[in-house]
Amino acid sequence: MKLTFEYTWPYERMMRDIYLSECPFCQQDNVLTSFKEEQLNLAQEGIKQILIMPCCHGKLTILNADDDYFYTDEKLRGQS
Repeated sequence: MKLTFEYTWPYERMMRDIYLSECPFCQQDNVLTSFKEEQLNLAQEGIKQILIMPCCHGKLTILNADDDYFYTDEKLRGQS
């Protein structure tokens, strides 16, 4: 599967916390996730991780990560 921009979602790190500026499911702003530093490191190594959104319980399957984006198995952008 080729990872394209439509399958990405940005995240931010503040100290040891992982935030999403907006939930891809319910659009809540500034979501503090339960994602841990260890999980982020595994995702950056290409090991699949699951993130359950605390705001709406949407499930994000993270296939990979870089310093700015999660790469998922679900199209999150360009939806109507």
